This record gives sequence, structure tokens and C-alpha cells, in this order.
Amino acid sequence: MRILMAILLLSASLAGCAVSTAPARVIVLGPWTGPQEERFEQVLALFEDTRRIDVEYIGTTAPDQVLRADVQKGTPPHVAVLPSPGDLAAYVGDGYVTPLGGVVAARSDEYPRRWADLEELASGERYAVVVKADLKSMVWHPADVPVTPPTTKAELLALTAAEVAAGRTPWCLRVAAQTNAGWPGTDWVEDVVLHEAGPDVYRRWAAAEQPWNEGPVRQAWRTWGELIGGGAVRGGLRATLLTNYDDPSQPMFDTPRGCLLDHQASYVTGVYPAGEADFFPFPSLGAPEPAAEVSADLAALFRDTPEARALMDFLASTEGQRAWPAAGGAYSVNRLVGPEVYGSDVERRVAAELVSEGRLCFDASDLMPAPLRTAFHRAVLRYLDDPDDLQAVLDTLEGVRRQVSAEKAGLLDLPC
Repeated sequence: MRILMAILLLSASLAGCAVSTAPARVIVLGPWTGPQEERFEQVLALFEDTRRIDVEYIGTTAPDQVLRADVQKGTPPHVAVLPSPGDLAAYVGDGYVTPLGGVVAARSDEYPRRWADLEELASGERYAVVVKADLKSMVWHPADVPVTPPTTKAELLALTAAEVAAGRTPWCLRVAAQTNAGWPGTDWVEDVVLHEAGPDVYRRWAAAEQPWNEGPVRQAWRTWGELIGGGAVRGGLRATLLTNYDDPSQPMFDTPRGCLLDHQASYVTGVYPAGEADFFPFPSLGAPEPAAEVSADLAALFRDTPEARALMDFLASTEGQRAWPAAGGAYSVNRLVGPEVYGSDVERRVAAELVSEGRLCFDASDLMPAPLRTAFHRAVLRYLDDPDDLQAVLDTLEGVRRQVSAEKAGLLDLPC
């Protein structure tokens, strides 16, 4: 009996050791699927190999909806990556996010102040890490088709009209999506507001302080209509409602060419055929000063463990920030990630703009509270279905803005 008890105790002891030495696991929820997920998995693999910590990544096109359900059940992931600072600010306000002051090493010399402001969500305390960033004020075209970059509204309209007059289609546009359908159109409107009315109006508009149904915002919708109306969009405006924004077909590179120009963010360098696209900056449409629109994917700590802290610190480090750009299709705002990491001159131009001293304004709809952002998405769909209904569309948006402004819930005012 004593021998049997000794064997059982030894087995229990060995079992306990086995449990204690099993690798800890970090669960990460993020917005990337498909090729982007594969590249982010490469970043996580580097962390796993060097830190000996397992990571399980869950990719979804609806990260906020999935995260909200998990939080309400009391089972959030350790780390969640959200593309909307407005959504993340709401989780911070509800007390679900761990501040990073004692988690991530201070690297203020590595990041421009504007990106630190974003990570602090205008609170003065850091809550997020910019995993990757994108430049949005861009117009793409086939690299083998010479295009003189327009610098004014008149020149952009003239380029569009010249293509139509020649029997060609100037603009690619696709706004369908599994979730948040319409967002490529919101990017269009945002760029027009920024480049027509200027960054100060843009900032007030993003913070729900600027009316939608009159003045510069209404004018921006009308300008967008001038650019994409009259046969300027491949298939017509209603066809854009039926084509998914991430459709693998690339009409800009077809033979014969389906369209010449594509208003898309820099993430498409990971989608377009390698080396076949070039871009010019979105031109001034009369704004008093130059600026560019940007966006970011923000990682935050929802379940605080030593392993999750280690991952957050890795994502903020120069090592972690270099990993995805080296794999392709992503851009870092860490100053120590040098241009040699990027695989093409086009990518290096994008990366330089993101850490430049120029005026950068964060994606307006991403800053807006969820009800206003959702209404914006739906407004794009309504407008493309019936451009003559614009005033009613904007009146609806103005009603949502007034309600959000009165409640003062989820409003995020960031420097521009």
C-alpha cells in the first residue's frame, strides 16, 4: 500500500509539473481575414518563436460585434485589435480596457506625437498600440499608364471628363461588404470634406460639431457626385452596391482596362498585383491648407495576464513593428522602422508620409460614435441608389448627429 501511495503521489506530482510547464496561450481577436490574416499570423509566429508563448488568432470582418458579445459574456480575448478608435474609446469608457502605462515600455521617441494622441484616445493615458496604419488620401492607377497628377478640383474633374469623353471609365468603385457596407464611399466623402473645406472643418465634423445637411459637408457630397456621376463609375452607381469592395477581380489591370482610377487606402498594396500600381495624392479641392487622411488598427489589452502583456509590448517594439511591413502590405508608424523594410518605392513613399511632419487627420467615420458611423454607411448606400435623394439622406444624418451631440456619448475629438 505504501508503494502504491508513493507511486500515486509521484504521478500526481509529475502531472502537476506538466500542467505548470505547459505553454501559456494568448487569444487575439482582430479584423483581418484572408491574405492579411496570413501576414499577421507571421507576426504572431515571430512572437511565439522568440517568447515561447502560444497565440491563438481569431479573425473576423465584424470585430466589434464579436468583441461586444464576448465582453458581455465575461469571456473577452486577451487582446483585441479594432479599426475604429471610436469603438475602442467606448470600451475604455466602460472600464473593459487595461491602461498600458505599466505594460508597454515607454517609446515616445519612436512614435510621432500625433500617433501617440491616437493611442491615448484623447485621454492622456495610453490604451492602445498602433499595429499598422494606412494612408487614405490616395488615388491609384496602373503603373504602366502615365497619369499627370491633378492638383486642383478643376484638374481632377477634367481628368474624369476626359476619360468619359474618350469612351473609357475613369473610376473603380465597390461598396458592398459582409459588414459595414458603404465604408469605401465614406472614405470618399471624408477626403472631399478634408480637401475642400480643410482640416479644421473636418475635425469639427468628425467630433459631431458640424452640420451634415448644409454648408461644407453638404457641398462635399455634391462634389463627390460631380466626380462619380455621368457614367464616370464602372457599371454605373447602382452596380457599386452589388460588388464587394474586396472582390479579387481587379478591373484596373484587365485587358481592356475596366477603369483607370481607384480611390483606396494603402492597404491595397497587399491586394493589387505586385509592382503594377502607382498613386498620386488626393488633390486639393480648395482647402486652405494641405492635409491627408489616415487610419489605424489599434490593439488593446482586455484580459490582463503576463503573457498578454508580453504580446502588447512586442507589438509596440521596433522588432514587432518591422515584422508585418517586412512581410508586405502593411505600414508602421514607428520611426525606427526604416525604409529598407519596404519592398518597393511605392511602399516607401506611403511609409514616409505616415511619419512625416505633414498634417494628418484620422478617418472621420472611425472616430464617430457607432450610431453616427452606421448611419453614415447607410447614407452612402442610399445616395448611390438614388443621388436625387441627397437632401433627405443628409437630413437623416443630421438628425442622428444632433442626438449623438446631445447625449455626448462616445464622442472622440482628436487633433488633426
